[in-house]
This record gives sequence, C-alpha cells and structure tokens, in this order.
Amino acid sequence: MKTQKKVVLKGSNRVAPASAALQKIDPEKFIEVTVRIRRKKSLDEALAAGERISRESYGQQFGASPEDTDAVENYAHEHDLTTVTVDNARRSVILKGKISDFEAAFGVDLHEADKDKKQFRVRTGEIHVPESLKDIVTGIFGFDERHAARPMFQIYKPDAKIVSHAASVAYTADQLAKIYGFPTGVTGKGQCIGIIELGGGYKTADLTNYFKSLGIKKPVVKAVSVDGGKNAPTNANSADGEVLLDIEVAGAVAPEATIVVYFAPNTDQGFLDAITMAVHDTTNKPSVISISWGSAEVNWTQQAMTNFNETFKAAALLGVTICVAAGDNGSGDGVTDGKVHVDFPSSSPYALACGGTKLLTDGTGSITSETVWHAASDSATGGGVSDFFPVPDYQAGVNVPASLNTKFKGRGVPDVAGNADPSTGYKVLVDGQQFVIGGTSAVAPLMAGLLALINQKKGTAAGFINPTLYANPNLCRDITDGDNKTTKTSTGYTAGKGWDACTGWGVLSKLP
Repeated sequence: MKTQKKVVLKGSNRVAPASAALQKIDPEKFIEVTVRIRRKKSLDEALAAGERISRESYGQQFGASPEDTDAVENYAHEHDLTTVTVDNARRSVILKGKISDFEAAFGVDLHEADKDKKQFRVRTGEIHVPESLKDIVTGIFGFDERHAARPMFQIYKPDAKIVSHAASVAYTADQLAKIYGFPTGVTGKGQCIGIIELGGGYKTADLTNYFKSLGIKKPVVKAVSVDGGKNAPTNANSADGEVLLDIEVAGAVAPEATIVVYFAPNTDQGFLDAITMAVHDTTNKPSVISISWGSAEVNWTQQAMTNFNETFKAAALLGVTICVAAGDNGSGDGVTDGKVHVDFPSSSPYALACGGTKLLTDGTGSITSETVWHAASDSATGGGVSDFFPVPDYQAGVNVPASLNTKFKGRGVPDVAGNADPSTGYKVLVDGQQFVIGGTSAVAPLMAGLLALINQKKGTAAGFINPTLYANPNLCRDITDGDNKTTKTSTGYTAGKGWDACTGWGVLSKLP
C-alpha cells in the first residue's frame, strides 16, 4: 500500500475536555464514522435565483459525485475500514473499523475520557486526510463522543429563583395559536414536521391523554432511528421533557400534520446525521424541521458549524424551513467566561432563529404585555451576534451590531420570537405528569406548527423565509421592552423598535 502525504482537515481541531481524565483507548474497538463529501457543484446560483428542487433531483444535481465517494471508499478499504452506508444526497459515507485502523488512516489522537463517572471517547488535535482527498472531504464526525448540545427547555418551579412573581400563567399551544392570530381554517393537513431529538423519548399513552384533554385529534407521530438513537422514554427528569414539549406544541398547533421524530445520539455526528436524514428524507418529506438543541458557538468545531450550515443551505433549496431555538441563558449562553455568546445551530444564516418572550394576557385571551424573556442569568432568551458566520445579505439593512467580543460583523440572532418564559409557559404532559415548561425550545416547534399551517393554506412550502421576513418587517409584532444581558458584567443586548438581538423582528403569525 502506497503511503500518501497527509494534510490537516480544515476546521477539525479539538481540545481535550476540561477536568476529564484521559486514558488509553482500546485500539481493537470498532467504531463508525461519518465522512462528509463536497457537492458536485455549488448551490449558490440556484438559491440566488429562487429555485426550488425536489429531494429526488437534489442528489443527482447537487449531491456527492460517485467518483468522490469511490475515492473515499478506496482509501478507507486500503486501511481495512469497511463501508456501512453511502448516501450521495446526504453527501455522507459511513465507515466502520477498528480504532487503530482509523488512527492510521486519518492521523487522529483518540482517548477514553472519564468525567462525572461517565466514560466516553474523545479526540484531541486535528484530523488528517491524504492529499488526494483534501478537496473532497469537508468533515469527519464520530471520533468524539462528547455531548454536542443541550435541550433548551426549563420546567417552571414556583419556588425557584428563576420566577420573579408569585402568580403563574400557563398556556397550551393551541391557545397561543389563537392569541397570536395564527391562520385559521387549516390544521397542517398534508404537511410533515420533522423534529430532531438527541435523547429522551415519548410514550404513546402520554400523547393520547394530552391531545384528548385538549379536545384535539392526536397527530400521527413516527420515530426514526439515526446512528442507533431510539425513542427511549424514562422519566420526567430527563430529555423526555424536551421530546414531549416539541411534539405536544407542534401537534396542538397543527394536529393534522404528520410528526416525524429523528432520534440520534447527542454527539456532533449524531446531531449532523439526524439533520441530513431529515432534510433528505424522501419517505416522510418534512416541509419544516424543529430543532430545540444547541450550544454556544465556542463549543463547536469549525468543520461542524460549516457542515451543519451547508445542510441547512440544502434545505433552503429543497423548500424546507429549519426552526431553531436561540438559547435559554441570555447573552452569555451558559458560558462562564464573562463574554457574550450566541447559540449554534440557531446562528446559521439558513436557520430561522427563535427567541423568547414573556407573555401576559387578560381573561379574554387579549395580550396585555409581551416583553423580552429575562427572569435570571440562567433563564433568559438567547440572542446576539455570530463570531463565525458573516452578516447574511438579508440582514444588510438592519444594522446588526458588531460582535461585542471581536468586532466581527456577524449574523444577528434571533429572527423571530414567541412565548418562552417558564412562568408564562406551556402546559404539557410528560411521563404521566403535568408540567409547565418554558424555554426557546417551545418556540421552535410553535413556529414549526405555524409554518405547517401556512404551507397548507398556500398549497406550497414556505421554505427559507428569512429574506421575506427581513424584506417585510411588518409581518411580525415588534417586542420593544427588555434585555437579555446575563454576563457577569451585564453585557448583552436591549430590545427596541425594529429588529434586535433579543427577539429579532418579534412575533410572527403570517407570511405574505
């Protein structure tokens, strides 16, 4: 076997996890890795021209070329790795083999890590690819098992510090649809909502009982397994809260939409594979995808952010809207370095980033006030400016502030907002127990439900709506009061007239 010179895979560097003991890893252990491959050709011209393309045509025109996938496979087979899956539309080749063979093939440094009595595989340093593949491979995922994201939901606890007043108001999502003035006379029929979950599960009995209590027809809910992830409900003190919140909110808004839940492991590989599976799903064909998991941009590799973003870009060409929670820890996004941080994947320019408000209504369901959700430093809407993605064209006219950290002129987050404060949260049923849950986690499926209604009403998928939103600011009801400053030095952003980095344009309820 001829040895090829290797080069660094751009954006692949990872540092060791803090306060984790690294140990030698078993070189004989088998693992599976996802290799991402470049497109046959750029989609930029087609997107700029406003083209739409079917999932079936996408793979032929913009997927990976057979020549590129063959090149990856041939190199892998030379190193005793085997092919599990080749998917040209998803631009993914999944390889399986011994850790020792992967280390030899891709020059990676793998260890076993031990943290909080949990063991997981970590990669430190960079990934290396042979010169012959340097322009072909855009990312390799699966070497590192660190949790990639956290769910953006918060359970209302009357005695907790996150609640600033004694009285709690709570809504069901169908009530919010009425309060916000979502389209009527439509139910999401003929639409499919995809939901990405990185843990937890749902019990059919919960869904049956919940929708029965609302007097709403229970939606059809399907589970799809990705990378061994599965519908695995346990108890209410788990990610089940996220899963049930997402399904119950989307289903209460659009009860006749089919809901497909893609379960994957909480790793960058699992997260990315679930998204590519949903975006390119030719069976269920979701027209809108809801994502309520994320983490601050600083916690991601550049190759991960680039590959997620490119998948969302493909979704835009396919006419699929990607709704993503903007975060639940204000301008600091849960990072303790005193700087402002924006949450990813909501910071992707091809995502509809969903921020949070606190909504109060009178006895008739009329809004008495709606302000920025900011109850405490660990209970506030995410929002801010990307340090990685430049300002997209559609935001050119809204004076997105430069990054407070780096002065980088980045993508501003969020785009829209909706009720998220746990003290004015959503009534849900989780593992047989009733809870009130808030968080921008609830806003992503709320918007997904809205898009399903709009898609049914228009008879066509709305798709990538961000340019439309920014060209028509009056589509949203502006939220002008409050801030999301949660860092130690109270840096962050304040709401005002027009777009802001707390609630975007405000509450969306219609499209032209």
